[in-house]
Amino acid sequence: MAGETANNNQILIPSLTRVWLALVGTAAPADATVAMPAGWRAVGLTTEDSLKFNSEPNFEQVRSAQSSYPTRTFQTQDASTIEVDLQQWSGDNFRAVYGGGEITEITAADTKKHYRFTPPRIGGRTEVAACIEVIDGGKHYRYMVPRSMQMEGVSKDLAKTKESVLPLRLAVQGGDETDAWYVITNDPAFAPAA
Repeated sequence: MAGETANNNQILIPSLTRVWLALVGTAAPADATVAMPAGWRAVGLTTEDSLKFNSEPNFEQVRSAQSSYPTRTFQTQDASTIEVDLQQWSGDNFRAVYGGGEITEITAADTKKHYRFTPPRIGGRTEVAACIEVIDGGKHYRYMVPRSMQMEGVSKDLAKTKESVLPLRLAVQGGDETDAWYVITNDPAFAPAA
């Protein structure tokens, strides 16, 4: 077709992905390939097909008697979420999946250490910063989320026939002082037009 630009280098195939979490306010990486700054923690192994970043704006339409179509449409809000299933069970991952909570050492009858996880009470959930890292060959993308919060129920399958995963579901939080989310990339296809 006339004017069509086809470039198969602009097809993204995520050959490697990582999810990182940090305390809100932790310094973000300066670019798409620099080592993650201190304070960021990788959640470890995740299932190969579970990672999703969803952006879902909401709109309202004004209808008028003089038109069969809306005469004006305006955006009422933005909503974005991160979804991923964590394969590694750890105290840090439990706290991320449940939105906080406490882990304490308890006295046990045997000589091994035992621990107790208590999920957060109502009103006790904590926000986290998140980063989704996507690598396709030499192209790197980092979805940076300065504030997010776990806002869904947690359902785990404990079947004998497959691994049991921890479902991390984070809702992006906004504010006037910062972008709700942004992408850092070294992909030349993102270069602004001259």
